[in-house]
Amino acid sequence: MQATRLISSIAALLVLAGCAGQRTQEPVARDPAEVRAEIVRLMPATVVDRQGWATDIQVAFTAQNLSPTTQNLCSVLAVAEQESTFTVDPSVPGLGKIARDEIDRRAAKAHIPGLLVSAALQLNSPDGKSYSERLRTARTEKELSGIFDDFIGMVPMGQTLFGGFNPVHTGGPMQVSIEFAEKQAKGYPYPVSGTIRHEVFTRRGGLYFGIAHLLGYPVNYPQPLYRFADFNAGWYASRNAAFQNAVSRASGIALALDGDLIRYDSIMPGTTELAVRSLGKQLGMRNPVIHDQLVLGNSLAFENSELYQRVFELAEKAEGRPLPREVLPGIVLQSPKITRKLTTAWFAKRVDERYQRCMARAGR
Repeated sequence: MQATRLISSIAALLVLAGCAGQRTQEPVARDPAEVRAEIVRLMPATVVDRQGWATDIQVAFTAQNLSPTTQNLCSVLAVAEQESTFTVDPSVPGLGKIARDEIDRRAAKAHIPGLLVSAALQLNSPDGKSYSERLRTARTEKELSGIFDDFIGMVPMGQTLFGGFNPVHTGGPMQVSIEFAEKQAKGYPYPVSGTIRHEVFTRRGGLYFGIAHLLGYPVNYPQPLYRFADFNAGWYASRNAAFQNAVSRASGIALALDGDLIRYDSIMPGTTELAVRSLGKQLGMRNPVIHDQLVLGNSLAFENSELYQRVFELAEKAEGRPLPREVLPGIVLQSPKITRKLTTAWFAKRVDERYQRCMARAGR
């Protein structure tokens, strides 16, 4: 029965324009030159080197066996425009201060006197400039990442402060996670110059891994808006936030709709798992079974789990109406680069506005 339901869902997806380009579809066969020409037409008029951007996007789609539909192309262009306005290595205001604050914070945690830190930063780095000077003039995350790599490798205190950990977590024109890119490196179609971290800061690498993060997993979302939220909050965050909403309605326990179903940093159950456990008797499920099925929350398979279906049945019976299967996660964005209160919902809606303009340029 579950297999039949899944097959029906997949068939329905194939005819929904808003869901085009998911991994549940066969890739649309299109001539690469035709795809590049469409990308050029869809880009904002202000983009420099449109052919170069179009080539890198088209190669990423081909290498990852993704469907280059107009909807998918516009989704990628909307994210790139939102994250960098089509700048390969976008500048970040006040980046030098952000970096120095991070060093001072880590030094204080390691009980290293500030004078020693200042002395270490006065040492000359491999390019002849002092680390302090390079930090003051750093404008982009690529520059900053390079400074930290040098500092960690060349200065003894660098190992003490950072222990091989570079605090620059995202980069490139789609601001993709470097950790994500390193996990997705298999199949990368270009020769790697240095490390995957370095590739993320290039246009081709940033787009390749950004597109993988945006489109490289199957979903049943009715519109791209929820993929945009997932791009910011993590795969399936919108689907999982809807599940948390259903758990809250069924249990009466208020939950943060953040998309996190289990804790990965502790053996203790998190708030969502505890709320589901409170429904154990009604669900007819024991705690170990509940946990094992919540672990499926990072895959499409969760939607066909007994837990997912029973929770929605309970919640909809309590509410007397159908509940959404996707909800924008209620996450406040935290980063030294962010100077005002922003949320995942804000991000997703801003990207969706750009997506809608792109679709309008396509005549859709």
